[in-house]
Amino acid sequence: MLRGITGKSAIVTGGGRGIGFAISDRLAAEGARVAIVDLNEGLLNESESRLSKTGAEVVGLKCDVSKENDVNSCVKQVAEKFGRVDILVNNAGITGITKALTEVSEREWDEVMSIDLKGVFLFSKAVLPYMLNQGSGSILSMASIAGKEGNANLVPYSTAKGGVITFTKALAEEVVSKGIRVNCVAPALIDTDLIKAWPAEQRQRLSNKIPMGRLGKPEEVASMVVFLLSDEASFITGQCVNIDGGRGKY
Repeated sequence: MLRGITGKSAIVTGGGRGIGFAISDRLAAEGARVAIVDLNEGLLNESESRLSKTGAEVVGLKCDVSKENDVNSCVKQVAEKFGRVDILVNNAGITGITKALTEVSEREWDEVMSIDLKGVFLFSKAVLPYMLNQGSGSILSMASIAGKEGNANLVPYSTAKGGVITFTKALAEEVVSKGIRVNCVAPALIDTDLIKAWPAEQRQRLSNKIPMGRLGKPEEVASMVVFLLSDEASFITGQCVNIDGGRGKY
C-alpha cells in the first residue's frame, strides 16, 4: 500500500472508463474514498457498481466539467459526503477532431479547450478552498506527450494539453507553501476507447513514435498517477512526468 492514500477523499473526472476508471480503481484499492465524475450516466452507474462490489466507498456524480455551476455543485457534494477533499484527478478530456488546422472550426476549437483545459481550471479552482482550509491536498492533471511535442492534425488537442502543463507549473508554485502539491502526467498513446476511435492511419503513425513498440495500458498510467498523489511523492510538485514508452526526451 502507498503511504497517504488510505482514508483520503478523491475526485476523478472522466472516471467512467479508460484511464479514469483505472485511476479510480487503483485509488479505491489503496483505500481511498472515490467520487467518480462523468457526463455519461450509463458509464457512471456501471463504474460505481463495479467498484462498490469490491467493498470500496464510491459515489458516481454526473457533471459537465466545462460548466462552473456543475463543477462547484459536484465538489460541494463530495465535501458533504466525505467530509473533505484531499485529491483531485483532472482526467476528463477529448481528443477532438483529427484534421488540418485550416479545416478546424471555431466551435471545434472551443469544444476541446472547454473540456481539456477549462475543465482543469474549474475543478482545480473549486477544490482549492477546501484544500487550503485543510492545509493539505494533491492535484494531478492529465496532460499528454502531444502537449510537449505537438501532433500534426491535432493542433487544438496539443495546444490544450500544453496549457495543462503550464497551468500545473504555475499553480504548483502558487500553493507550494500551503501544503498542496500539483503535478501532471504526459502519456503517449494509451489503449483506450478514445484512441480506437481515431483513423487507423493516425493511430499507426503515432504508435510508430513509441520506442517500446506498443501502446500503453490504462493501468500503467494509473500506477504513476496514484504514486504522485501519495505521500511517497511528498517532495514532488510542479512536474510533468512522461508515461510514453520512451517517446519523450524531456
